Amino acid sequence: MKERIVLAYSGGLDTSVAIGWIGEATGAEVIAVAVDVGQGGEDLETIRQRALDCGAVEAYVADARDEFANEYCMPALKANALYMDAYPLVSAVSRPVITKHLVAAAKQFGATTVAHGCTGKGNDQVRFEVGIQTLGPELKCIAPVRDLALTREKAIDYAEKNNLPIVTTKKNPFSIDQNVWGRAVETGFLEDIWNGPTKDVYDYTDDPTFAPTPDTVVISFKEGIPVAIDGQAVTPLEAIEIMNRRAGAQGIGRIDIVEDRLVGIKSREIYEAPGAMALMAAHKELENVTIEREQARFKKIVGQRWTELVYDGQWFSPLKKSLDAFINDTQKMVNGDIRMDLHGGRAVVTGRKSETSLYDFNLATYDEGDTFDQSMARGFIELFGLSSKVASARDQRLGL
Repeated sequence: MKERIVLAYSGGLDTSVAIGWIGEATGAEVIAVAVDVGQGGEDLETIRQRALDCGAVEAYVADARDEFANEYCMPALKANALYMDAYPLVSAVSRPVITKHLVAAAKQFGATTVAHGCTGKGNDQVRFEVGIQTLGPELKCIAPVRDLALTREKAIDYAEKNNLPIVTTKKNPFSIDQNVWGRAVETGFLEDIWNGPTKDVYDYTDDPTFAPTPDTVVISFKEGIPVAIDGQAVTPLEAIEIMNRRAGAQGIGRIDIVEDRLVGIKSREIYEAPGAMALMAAHKELENVTIEREQARFKKIVGQRWTELVYDGQWFSPLKKSLDAFINDTQKMVNGDIRMDLHGGRAVVTGRKSETSLYDFNLATYDEGDTFDQSMARGFIELFGLSSKVASARDQRLGL
């Protein structure tokens, strides 16, 4: 029996060519695996048939949209995960769910190797291969672009020579990765970091300069997860999709960043994540209302570490699992409604309501009915500043 290789398949030029390219280079049969994480475009059956027409012996397709939203996007939301305080892990959170299906397909079809379409310069090769070796330690990994010298020029030439059912003439200047959590755009003229992005870079968001009238939305959360929008119950996937449309129409969620990649280089990236950024703005404000001060301060540290682990391809690591336990514990009281105005590229919170709120009106008010005992403040200040006072007295005595 021939060796079998599972290929992460998108339906595009590079991975379509990779089916035959891998077969010729290794002598193995290729099984194409396509995973729908809400990237849009062609339906899974069309992609499945193309894989077979390009020479795959099997084509495994998975609708993982709800799984992705529930088990990957929601943990990112609960962690307020923004790499370098800007990037909501659009690509990074999709890799583990794709990896999970690749390994499942390898076991189902008796494959010994998993192949992916990443280059040797990016983060995704690490995310895929670390995930694969964690979930399937017996599996080997190859990357045709990196390991088998499959350049885009060679891919176009190969597709034309072999009459593959794929369009090869249209050359998109950008490298694009998208899913329901957002969209990532790089390469082309964007590699000159002085160049501003042009209109054709964007797809999920409209120009915020010409925004329509403000859109007021109320998002309801239960234990840190959006459960209703404007009073209508939603699943996590529906919440993201609705906010992608509404926040996207207002130009919210455009990100332009020079990013520190795991492999050690800096890379200019454009992201669009209207739903993710709007939901995160609401979630953060509800946490401000419902999470105790010291817990909130420490959660920021944990969230930052969680974000770095996921960015670095450590989704399945023991530390990530432990941090999940802490983050989930902090979310028990993150319940309630956030009202936001979406307009001109910004999501601005205008109202908060929670049955598990820590905001006490009677403690906070300066008007009649104030229950805060102001006489306690003097002694508190004396004690709070005591260590600095003692140290300062010493320094003055020594002339420092």
